[in-house]
Amino acid sequence: MRPETGPAGQSDRFSLAVCAEMVFLDLPFVERVKHLAREGFLVEIWDWTRHDLRRLAATGASFSSMTGYVSGTLADESGAQEMLHTAELSIRAARELGVPRLNLHGTGLGPEGLPVKPCTQGADGAMWMKARDTLSRLAALGEKHGVMFVLENLNAAVDHPGVPFGRAEDCLSLVQAVDHPSLRLMLDLYHAQIGEGNLIALLERAMDYIGEIQVADVPGRCQPGTGEINYFAIARALRRLDYRGVIGLEGWAAEGDSDRALKEFARAFNADMADGEWAHET
Repeated sequence: MRPETGPAGQSDRFSLAVCAEMVFLDLPFVERVKHLAREGFLVEIWDWTRHDLRRLAATGASFSSMTGYVSGTLADESGAQEMLHTAELSIRAARELGVPRLNLHGTGLGPEGLPVKPCTQGADGAMWMKARDTLSRLAALGEKHGVMFVLENLNAAVDHPGVPFGRAEDCLSLVQAVDHPSLRLMLDLYHAQIGEGNLIALLERAMDYIGEIQVADVPGRCQPGTGEINYFAIARALRRLDYRGVIGLEGWAAEGDSDRALKEFARAFNADMADGEWAHET
C-alpha cells in the first residue's frame, strides 16, 4: 500500500530517489530501474561503466545521480588528472541518461568499498590544497557541461576505512572553500551518523551547500525505521530549513523486503506522516 499522499516516490516537498544497486536484488538491473520508475521514484546508480546505458535510457526512468568518475583521486597530481579525465567520460554518460548530479569521493573505491589509496594518517595541508584545486577544476568542468558534481561524505569506522576527506565536515569545508554552484555536497546521513552524529545541526550548517541528501539507518544501512536515526525529526528539520531537493535511499532492504523498504522510506518523508510512528505491516 502506498502513502495516501500519492505515489511512493512523491512527497509534498521533496523528490525521492532510490539507489537501484541496493534493492530488488533478485531482479535484473534494468528491471529494478523500471520498477522504481513505476513506483514514482527517481533512480540512483553507481558505476555507470557496469551498465548498458542505452537499455537504462530506454526504461524512461528519471535518474537523480550516479558516480561521476571511474578512477582517480583528489589529492595528488596524477590521481587528479585521472579523476578529471574520467569525469569527462562520466559527463558523456550522464548526458545519455539525463543525470544532473555526478558523485565524487576523496579517492576511488575498490572491492568492498575500500579506498584505492587509503589515507590512514589523515590528510596533510598539501593534500587539502590539492583537493581544493582538483574540485575547483571539476566545478569548472561541471559548469561548462551543465552538470553538478557532488562530494559525498563516507564513514571510516565501518564501511570505508582509510578514505581521505571522508567526514561530512571535511567535505563541507572543501565545498565551501571552492564555493562554486557546480560543486555541492552529497550529504549522506548514514555515514554522518556513524562518523559524527548531531545530524540536525549538521544539516543547518550545510544547507546552503547541499546538492542532494542520501539516507539509510544505523546500524545495518537499511531503510528509515530500522535503526537509531529519527528520520521523522530529520524530515521536520528539512521542512523548517526549506529544503526542496532530492532525498535518496542508499540503503539495503531489511530482511530482503524491498517493497516494504520503499514504503517505509516514503513514509518518513511524506508530510502527513512526519509526526507519526513506523507501523510495520504483517
